[in-house]
Amino acid sequence: MSGEILILTIDGDPHAEHVARLLAAREAEAVVFDPADYPVRAVLDAVYHRDGRVRRRLRTEKADVDLDHLTAVWFRRPQAPVAHPEIADPVARAHIEQECAVFAGDLWEQLDCRMVPAPRERVRLAQRKPSQLVLAGRLGFELPDTLITNDPDEFLDFFNRHQGRIITKPLGVPTSLRADGEGVARMSEPVSTRDMAYADAIRFGPVVIQEYVPKRVELRVTVVGRAVFAAEIHSQESNHTRLDWRRYDPGSTRHEVHELPPEVAERCVRIVRRLGLCYGAIDLILTPDGRYVFLEVNPSGQWLWIEKATGLPIGAALCDLLMYGTVGEETAHVAGRP
Repeated sequence: MSGEILILTIDGDPHAEHVARLLAAREAEAVVFDPADYPVRAVLDAVYHRDGRVRRRLRTEKADVDLDHLTAVWFRRPQAPVAHPEIADPVARAHIEQECAVFAGDLWEQLDCRMVPAPRERVRLAQRKPSQLVLAGRLGFELPDTLITNDPDEFLDFFNRHQGRIITKPLGVPTSLRADGEGVARMSEPVSTRDMAYADAIRFGPVVIQEYVPKRVELRVTVVGRAVFAAEIHSQESNHTRLDWRRYDPGSTRHEVHELPPEVAERCVRIVRRLGLCYGAIDLILTPDGRYVFLEVNPSGQWLWIEKATGLPIGAALCDLLMYGTVGEETAHVAGRP
């Protein structure tokens, strides 16, 4: 392997730091960079010569990276550029941040190297939940009965059809920022008869409504290349996590390695690939009667807690993918490969 690996993510990301340490142990060079540091604490430049040659470079306080000799870029969780604090005018700040985002975003896409999980535009498209549901159904996954609407009457009909056993969930990311900087978080929530008194508010914007699917366990299936790492999250052992395991306490929620049926593992690989990705974190439900129900794919989904709880070598698989473009046989054997 020649060249460095660039990891684009938020400052202090433990997933990036863990993989960077694993790469260093393999004597591979990795640079972790938060695009929010550009342009205040970093310089990006590109030179386009008359003869068509191009030179692109990233310079920070800690690194000088020749972007044209990278082995891979990992779009882990990159943040948007932030204007210099000396620029106080909000219109000027917005303009500069937009200019920086356009240049930096285009620069990453230009690079002739491996991109994990995919080029940014491909990742953006892959995150669309309605499209994921269509593709999952075509590939043979069982889906929860789902309605996305801003029609209160449709919502009421859905509620009655499922005898009130429904949940709502966000259409996009579960956390958004208001103009004042405060966060607004939404997870999967049950709908009560009391909530139905406010059903008319749905007219203000789309809501994802799904039937409640009974759970034996919830599954986080991490696909790295063709390696499939499946872990059980025993969320039903606590009322706190019964509806949404993301509320769980990692110290008390039981996690175990799960062996997927070969046809389900193959579907997991196929949906990640059909979305144009080489990495994806898939959420499934295993029902009490043994059915596997698809929920969603996250192209930047968390996995480090799964590795720590189960010993599944997901970080090693990502290192393989970044360095060689494929997962090594030994790691893939531990994970399971369709």
